[in-house]
Amino acid sequence: MTKDIFIRNEREQQLVDFAKNIAKELEKTAPYYDQIGEFPFEHFKILQEAGYLKLTVPKRYGGDEISLYEMLLVQEQLAKGDASTALSVGWHLLTFINVRESKCWPEPILAELSKKTIEEGSVLNILSSERGKGNIARGAIPGTIARKVPGGYKINGEKAFASLAPILKQFTIIAYLEDEDVIAEFLMTKSEQIEVINTWDSLGMRATGSHDLIFRDVFVPEKALLSRHRSNEINRFSAHGRVYSLEVPAVYLGIAGAARDYAIEFANNTFSHSLGNRISHAPHIQQKVGEIEVLYQTARRILYSIAAQVELEPHKKEALGNEVNIAKYQICNYAIEIVTKAMKIVGGRSLSKSNKLERLFRDVQCGAYNPPFDDVVITQLAQSVLFDKKEQVLQ
Repeated sequence: MTKDIFIRNEREQQLVDFAKNIAKELEKTAPYYDQIGEFPFEHFKILQEAGYLKLTVPKRYGGDEISLYEMLLVQEQLAKGDASTALSVGWHLLTFINVRESKCWPEPILAELSKKTIEEGSVLNILSSERGKGNIARGAIPGTIARKVPGGYKINGEKAFASLAPILKQFTIIAYLEDEDVIAEFLMTKSEQIEVINTWDSLGMRATGSHDLIFRDVFVPEKALLSRHRSNEINRFSAHGRVYSLEVPAVYLGIAGAARDYAIEFANNTFSHSLGNRISHAPHIQQKVGEIEVLYQTARRILYSIAAQVELEPHKKEALGNEVNIAKYQICNYAIEIVTKAMKIVGGRSLSKSNKLERLFRDVQCGAYNPPFDDVVITQLAQSVLFDKKEQVLQ
């Protein structure tokens, strides 16, 4: 087996092996949850018992505090087993590493939520998406409103595409704080005033539980307000400069890797009577495998080069916005190409619902709909070279 050049030391090798073993367990039931479109609670039990949920939790609270680079390694491997579970748990991992590095939450809150993850297997997510209200990464004001009341705040509104919705006990939301004219982040706890609407019935990533949540006069205490952000500020919720969001293309790279591995194994084990040999000896198959390898290795180089730079030059982290966006754009589009080429190697049987590639094909399409969208990336890149910073803000 060819050595993985992106695994740099023994610790990373152990983490990759750890994730591979869990991925093999998840893969056993991934087709079932894809078929029924329900949330895989048993997968998260597996993750909890294995210690996967505490990977990015700070060490001071009992977690492993793995780095961005290490998070990408394990997520890429986990996605090979079940992309829905990997994408879902990725928001949890991303939340902890984001908050851990940005130090934006009150320490007692971080301590409490870390303890719940360690002891109870609780997961977290930051919910910001809303239907028809625009994207806060583009400067939109949330439609979810928080109003000051004695002792705290009353929150009304809704969130869409809330991954992990069926299993979340606590989570944070982005809301517009009317009295101060700012965007704020609030810690929420599931209650009767929070309704989960089962809206998620998608083409791919069917088991992420990304339903809608509706908030009706939800009271939260003053300590639930975790942070404030001016609407015209670049912050950790926007795609720009948020290097932790590399976790998303890492998942789609894992899907591509699973398709690549499947196609190679198929080519090496499928005999062609007309060829008189395995189809891996056919020139057109070798051409496709070679094309897959160019895309796959280029995508991995992009992903891990940026993560390595963050480690070597952490002071440049906030200046890597364009690079992060390019990585998401390139990797997700390359992943779609890789899966498509893998299907052409396998042929018509790859269209069967019983074939793994059929599920991978549907899952990989979803990468185009995780922000930032392709058009946003292209526009931001164009503006970054055409205009100065002041003009970019005015666009």
